[in-house]
Amino acid sequence: MQRLAREHIRRILDEQETLNHELEVKRKELDSWSKQLNRREALTERERQKLDEEKEKNTTRNNSLDMASMEQRKADENVLRLVEEQKKEKQEALTKILQLERQLDAKQKLEMEIEELKGKLQVMKHLGDEDDAAVQNKIKEMNEELDQKVDEMGSLEDLNQTLIVKERQSNDELQEARKELINGLSEMLSGRTLIGLKRMGEIDTKPFQTICKGRFKSSEAEVKAFELCSLWQERMKNPDWHPYKIVMLEGGNHQVCHSDFDISTSCVSALAFGLFNLTVTVF
Repeated sequence: MQRLAREHIRRILDEQETLNHELEVKRKELDSWSKQLNRREALTERERQKLDEEKEKNTTRNNSLDMASMEQRKADENVLRLVEEQKKEKQEALTKILQLERQLDAKQKLEMEIEELKGKLQVMKHLGDEDDAAVQNKIKEMNEELDQKVDEMGSLEDLNQTLIVKERQSNDELQEARKELINGLSEMLSGRTLIGLKRMGEIDTKPFQTICKGRFKSSEAEVKAFELCSLWQERMKNPDWHPYKIVMLEGGNHQVCHSDFDISTSCVSALAFGLFNLTVTVF
């Protein structure tokens, strides 16, 4: 996925370099023609008038070329800004995913420790003597430890929810900035297509949460939904990627999943079908 993104960015930059080269060649041709016109001295009145007209046209073309060069520079700057923002967004998303995964691991570990303590407490209650002070003290200590771990798990859940809320707010801000930048580029790139851009479908996290809640425990559903949503959003940043492709099977055209789309990397088949339909609707 990262290799395709880099190739796409490189292709855009190569196209821009080619266009800049073409503009420079045209400028040199016009400069050469201007010098030839200026060297004509012994001309008839009619020829002189024609020469003036040619000079005026040449000046107009030069002005148009200057405007085109200016717009090209603006487009170059905006594309580079868009590339940098996408790189930053991707890195921030990966960092948040890793942080959420660590929080989930810690929470699962606490859950196992809590269940283990509950089991030990039940054993102590059944085997111990109510008049045995040592046993009662041990049970009290284990109860206190259990309460402490329950409090820790509650704190982890609160932190996890806070991270998810912050991630959503940050993602909304980034998407809004990206829309503004792409809209600006679209307004500048009229006529001949200078840069290949694709408007990306924005994936709503709510359907992901609904599907994940039906497949995972409530404690894991939010994290899984966030991870899957981030993965699919990255897929859609590639303008050459489409969830379906047309192939010839048994003498007819059939629409099948793209070969580079590995459902097993993100979820099991039953879950994948629900998420797959979400993404297809934006194309």
